[in-house]
Amino acid sequence: MFKKLEPVFDILGEILAVVLVVVFALLIIDANFSFLPQEVLNVFNVIMNYGFLVLCAVVGLEAMSKRNFIFQIIFLALLALIVIFLFFPGTYENLIEVVK
Repeated sequence: MFKKLEPVFDILGEILAVVLVVVFALLIIDANFSFLPQEVLNVFNVIMNYGFLVLCAVVGLEAMSKRNFIFQIIFLALLALIVIFLFFPGTYENLIEVVK
């Protein structure tokens, strides 16, 4: 199903990984020296929160492009489950409490 898209997922994964490392580095530096404006900091926080999910999805889609149809459907179902539950109110608060 995704076999022809494997190179696209590969390039997207590489670009996302670099962008996320740069954003994370800037947030770490800003935590010590506070040089970013609040608007940029808000955007970077959103990128950091959702960027890792997008990166995992892209890398997972790349990996599933090499697998059979059943594994692809299972992965897409799990990915859809995650995205749907992100829209539920209180998901992050409950998740943070479980992780503590």
